[in-house]
Amino acid sequence: MNTPSYLHTPHLLERFQALDHFITRHQPLWRPRPFTLLHLGWEAEHPELSTWLRQRTLEQAEAAHPEQLPAPAPFPQLAAQSLQLSAAGELPDAGLHRAGHRLDVAVPGRKWQQIEAFSRRLAFAQAPRHWLDWCSGKGHLGRRLLQPGQQLTCLEYDAELVQAGQALSEHHHLPATHVHQDVMASDSARHLARDTSAVALHACGDLHVRLLQLASQHGCRQLAVAPCCYNRTQAEAYQPLSTAAKASLLQLSRDDLGLPLSEAVTSSARVRRQRDTSMARRLGFDLLQREQRGIDEYLPTPSLAVDWLAKPFEQYCRDLAELRHVGLTGSPDWQVLEAAGWQRLAEVRNLELVRKLFRRPLEMWLVLDRALFLAEQGYEVKVGVFCDYPLTPRNLLVLAERS
Repeated sequence: MNTPSYLHTPHLLERFQALDHFITRHQPLWRPRPFTLLHLGWEAEHPELSTWLRQRTLEQAEAAHPEQLPAPAPFPQLAAQSLQLSAAGELPDAGLHRAGHRLDVAVPGRKWQQIEAFSRRLAFAQAPRHWLDWCSGKGHLGRRLLQPGQQLTCLEYDAELVQAGQALSEHHHLPATHVHQDVMASDSARHLARDTSAVALHACGDLHVRLLQLASQHGCRQLAVAPCCYNRTQAEAYQPLSTAAKASLLQLSRDDLGLPLSEAVTSSARVRRQRDTSMARRLGFDLLQREQRGIDEYLPTPSLAVDWLAKPFEQYCRDLAELRHVGLTGSPDWQVLEAAGWQRLAEVRNLELVRKLFRRPLEMWLVLDRALFLAEQGYEVKVGVFCDYPLTPRNLLVLAERS
C-alpha cells in the first residue's frame, strides 16, 4: 500500500472538492445524533446496517476500527472513501536543534512530545528571524524553536501565564518578550510584520482563524498552524474562508463543527466508566421524561457533578426531573429504566460508528478551507500530519510560506 504524501498548493482544491462532494451528499448519515434521537432517518433506507449495528454490544462498539468493520453495505464502501479522502502523509522532517538544558521542565510529557513533533516539521525555505508564538501559554513552543540570532514574541491572554512564561525565558537567558494580549482585540495586529514567522499549536477556533487573517493581511513571511476546536467560535454557523468553501452548498452549525472533536484517545478505565455511567443514566432518564411529558423528543440536561453518579438511579432521576421541571407520576420501574439506559448506550455507540466515518473528512475539509485561503493570499502551502494520531488526534499542520 502506498504511503500517502502530504498535500501542497496544486492539489489542495481538487481534494477539497472531492471531500465537499462526499460530505454534502451524505449529510443524512452524519448529521442526526443517535444520542438525542430514538430513530435515525437513514435506518429506513439501510435496514440491514441498522439492525446489525443495534444488535452489537457496548464492548464491540468500543473495540471497533470503523475502516475494518465487517458491517453491511453501505458501511464498508463509505469507510474506504473516508480513508482515501482523509489521507495526508507526514510533512518532511526538517530536523531540529537539540533542546536547551532543562527546557522541558514543568511541561507535561505529552505536551512536550507534541511541541517536539510540531517543531520538527517547520521546513521553511528561508531561516526565520522573528518567531511569534500565538496564544502561547507560557511560551514553551516558542522557546523550543528559538535559535541564536532569532527573536521571540509570545502573545497570551492569561496574565499569570504571561508572567510565568517571562520568568522561564529570563531563567534560560533567551531573547523573548511575553505580551499580555487578547489576540481577538484590534491592536493584536501590531505584533505582525513581514519578517514574522507565526506559529500556533492548537489555538482554538476563532483564535487561529484570526491569526490566518491578520498574518496574510500584514504579509507575514511564514505560518505554521495546527488547528483545534473548530466549534469554539462566536458565530452560530461556520464562516468559510476560501473561495471554494464559500461556493460550497455545505452549511455547518456550531454543533456540526464539534463532530471532528468527538473522541477521546486516552482516558483511564475509571474515567471511561464514569463517562459511560453518566451517558447510560441520561439515556434512561431520556426514556422516562419522554413518557412522563408525553413529548417524544430529547430534553437537554445540564452538566452534572461526578457525585451525582453515587446516587441510586431512582434518586438521580427524581433530582434531575426536579432540575428540569418534569413532573413524575405513576410508579416507574427504575430497574427496567436503568437497564434500558445501558441498552440504549450500546445502540448509540454502535450507530455513532456511521458518524465516525465523517469525522476526519470533515476535519480535513475545514483544514483545507484554511489552506486554500492562504494559497489565495499568495502563500505556498503544505498540509500534512506532524505526529501520530495517539499523541494527538489534532495532528494536521498547515505550513505556509511567501516566496
